[in-house]
Amino acid sequence: MPLFSRRHLELLNWASAYYHHPVGEVIFSALPTGLRKGQTARLPLSQFWLLSEQAPKIDDPCLQRSIKQRQLIKLLTEQQQGASAEVLRSLGPNWRSVAGRLVEKGWAEMIEQEDDDHMAQTVSEGSAPGLNNRQQTAVDEITTGLNRFQVFLLDGVTGSGKTEVYFRVIDEVITTGHQAMVLIPEIAMTTQLIDRFRQRFSCPIAVLHSGLNDSERLKSWLMARDAKAPIIIGTRSAIWTPMARPGLIVIDEEHDPSYKQQDGFRYSARDVAIVRAQRDNIPVILGSATPSLESLNNIDRGRYRHLQLPERAGDACHPAIRFIDIRKVPIENGMSPQLIDKIRQCLNAGRQAILFLNRRGYAPVIMCHDCGWIATCRYCDAHLTFHQRHQQMRCHHCGAQQAMISICPECESNGLIPVGQGTERITESLQDLFPKAKILRIDRDTTRQKGSMSRMLDLIDKQQADILVGTQMLSKGHHFPNVTLVGILDADNRLYATDFRASERLAQLIVQVAGRAGRAEHPGEVFIQTHHPEHPVLQSLVRGDYAGLARQLLSDRHHATLPPFASMVMIRAEAASAGGALEFLQKARAEITAPASIEIWGPVIASMERRAGRYRAQLFIQATDRHQLHRFLDVTLERLDNFKKAPTLRWSVDVDPQDTF
Repeated sequence: MPLFSRRHLELLNWASAYYHHPVGEVIFSALPTGLRKGQTARLPLSQFWLLSEQAPKIDDPCLQRSIKQRQLIKLLTEQQQGASAEVLRSLGPNWRSVAGRLVEKGWAEMIEQEDDDHMAQTVSEGSAPGLNNRQQTAVDEITTGLNRFQVFLLDGVTGSGKTEVYFRVIDEVITTGHQAMVLIPEIAMTTQLIDRFRQRFSCPIAVLHSGLNDSERLKSWLMARDAKAPIIIGTRSAIWTPMARPGLIVIDEEHDPSYKQQDGFRYSARDVAIVRAQRDNIPVILGSATPSLESLNNIDRGRYRHLQLPERAGDACHPAIRFIDIRKVPIENGMSPQLIDKIRQCLNAGRQAILFLNRRGYAPVIMCHDCGWIATCRYCDAHLTFHQRHQQMRCHHCGAQQAMISICPECESNGLIPVGQGTERITESLQDLFPKAKILRIDRDTTRQKGSMSRMLDLIDKQQADILVGTQMLSKGHHFPNVTLVGILDADNRLYATDFRASERLAQLIVQVAGRAGRAEHPGEVFIQTHHPEHPVLQSLVRGDYAGLARQLLSDRHHATLPPFASMVMIRAEAASAGGALEFLQKARAEITAPASIEIWGPVIASMERRAGRYRAQLFIQATDRHQLHRFLDVTLERLDNFKKAPTLRWSVDVDPQDTF
């Protein structure tokens, strides 16, 4: 069987042309790592043991002294379809030799077959809740269009039951013998979501994300390709997984920037999904409580169907969002007295609280109190972050790390102090304030080990954690029914950023974090600490008017001719020496002759010029006509390929860039 169908190869060729990336690298990146390393493109064989007709009964006298053999026969009697090695391990470390003796006696047989029962689970009785009118309308509209291409924007507030809509539609899809692909933005979301799928669907589920080993990913990839997995769940790269019988693609949290690959082959999984669905003539569901401006613009242009879920499912109500104006207010390690009091009330009521700070580590700056020296990364134009637990200073941009120092290298004093707060420091402060509380920190540092996120979520579900402190990992898709308080510690971080997407991203993040509160019968409260309570973005969010804010931001983008009202491409260059990247782009710019309909901005130095030891610059090309822009790029990029440059200089193309950092 070929690795890719002709239709899938056509999709890869389209992606190569659209993102202006070599087709060989595109195809290579679409393959699981196991195939790239030469593994066979077939499902692995698993061993199963079956009881034969000649096997004695459990109470047979011949088994009186063979306790282990009797236990094994009893187990195989219960497992009439065959017991796997994983099941037989429950008998102890010598189970294999016991099984071998049964096979020698003709009482059992061992067979090998393709292990395609990946993550299958029995449906739980009564696991499907009832639908409200809006949910039912959404399900009906989508299922009536299952056999043709259409994009549905499922615009539902947090806790409105979007996942239940996915379930009902997916059930229709797999009942007809087709496959459904569900993409999520973060690995951290897979644990809860997969558990919910296991409870609802009695079929194999293929899971694909970077947290799996090569064999696990290859197995899921092959099951999807061979139609042995009706459901495929994965993160960004799963969009390239072939499906033998495609029926539906779901993009959950479609607004999330994690769907855009930021290095190498820079594609958008959301946008590729829409093109793929169009070629397969199947529907796409884009789900979000905070839809991207691109999707809302496509609604306005009549390209997408807008399905709205304005109310929370069941008896849950919207959380109340309020400001805490921290101007002239004493702050104790990042927390105001009002917020601390609210946390105390929450704990006294037996509820859980979330404190959100999108900054991991103990302190983002190490400074000398005597001379003002600040610890900076030797490879990046960035400060080093202090991580107290490991007594290290780390760069969160390139990953460089070094042991914490005690003497200032500038003035040789011992007056080094941590400045600012990270999640580690907030956790320490909360433990001092609430010594009896169980505090859980959830960020990239505490979830590195396989299974760590799953264990933490289990503690939260069992109410063995009182306060959750975390970064944006806590904001995405999690359902914590006992959380009634959310505190957002630093809402001002992106209010005045230079990136034209900053206001949109900040609004989405705050709404998503706020949506973790009050998702069950207990009402939720959200408190936003800010120095700028009058800011229009924050004012809109307090009124619960993300839609109104999005309309205003769309109007601003339209007047400025910025995406989604224009198509943008960024050419990035980086060099080993200062000025090398900028000089290359300046020479390239001088050689480019663009028609009046094509705008060229720059080149400019990147906002962080030096990163991982290399100096970076950027050139922006934009046009209102997407096709004309790509025709211009075809000619321009070919010229740049032939342009003389230093051996250490590298340049790349980013179509529809999401990050101009």
